[in-house]
Amino acid sequence: MIKPLKPKVSVCMPNYNCSRYLPEAIESVLRQSYENFEFIIIDDCSTDNSLEIIKRYAAKDDRIIVRANSVNIGQAKNLNLCLKHARGDYVKFVFSDDLLSSDDALKKMVKILDINNDITLVASSRYLINEFSTVVGIQSGYKGGIMCSGTEIIKDCLITQTNKIGEPTVVMFRKKNAERGFNEKYNKNVDWEMWFHILEQGRFAYIDEPLCAFRRHPLQLTKLYLEKELYFEEPYYMLKDYVDKPYMNFSMCGKKYLFYVPAFEIWNLYKKGHKISLRDALHKIQEQYGMIKFVLYYPLYKIYKGHLSAQKRIKKITKTRVL
Repeated sequence: MIKPLKPKVSVCMPNYNCSRYLPEAIESVLRQSYENFEFIIIDDCSTDNSLEIIKRYAAKDDRIIVRANSVNIGQAKNLNLCLKHARGDYVKFVFSDDLLSSDDALKKMVKILDINNDITLVASSRYLINEFSTVVGIQSGYKGGIMCSGTEIIKDCLITQTNKIGEPTVVMFRKKNAERGFNEKYNKNVDWEMWFHILEQGRFAYIDEPLCAFRRHPLQLTKLYLEKELYFEEPYYMLKDYVDKPYMNFSMCGKKYLFYVPAFEIWNLYKKGHKISLRDALHKIQEQYGMIKFVLYYPLYKIYKGHLSAQKRIKKITKTRVL
């Protein structure tokens, strides 16, 4: 087979200290039925034997392009470095502790982008796996699969304050729509914000089939708890960056509700015992939102939340009747 001068897809794998999971992640990419891709792996100055593993695979498969950072630059900058080196029309991230669970993952995502020029981003549901690669669940943001405007998805994610699109491993997008790069002021939500940026430029497709697997493991869970303590400001970044966009059309009450939710989540972390003290919770609420507002707006939060729940039930009923 003659190797194309320019790959259609750039599969990008940023890595930092994931030697335990790297072989499984790399092999899940190499066995894809779709073959017109380059495989860029950028190691962010790992202290384990990650680079040795990556080079061993690269010696056997010339689609693998190995790069090693001389200093640790962090997740957001390494994501942007991957984008910088990607030559393909489409970009598919696969994190080094995740994997592609279907050998046809690339093929199915490429097909959607090839036949729908207005689709800027495609995602799929995913298996949830543990540190031993055992499937412990399936997560789907949009049951049954959908194809709709990107701004509709942005609004849905903001209302629910949930990344219903998914992690980097579950999406594929057109590189031309991501030229801006990942916004490096974000950390925990750096991928989510990029999906919004891409979706502002076109439509969204969701494949309700677990083409990928997202791994949950002890080191990652510890990191997530730390992020919940250290990055409380990120939901406010998202809201400030997107809630006033012309396509959002939120009422004043809707906006007040949305800005209240992150503050209430801080309170929930304390109530559920997630490694944050009462003192720290109150300090963070005061810092990010204000304690007086937090107390005074609680009734509004409850009323509006009930309103949203009622709307959701009506939509479900309507959908059932139509079907």
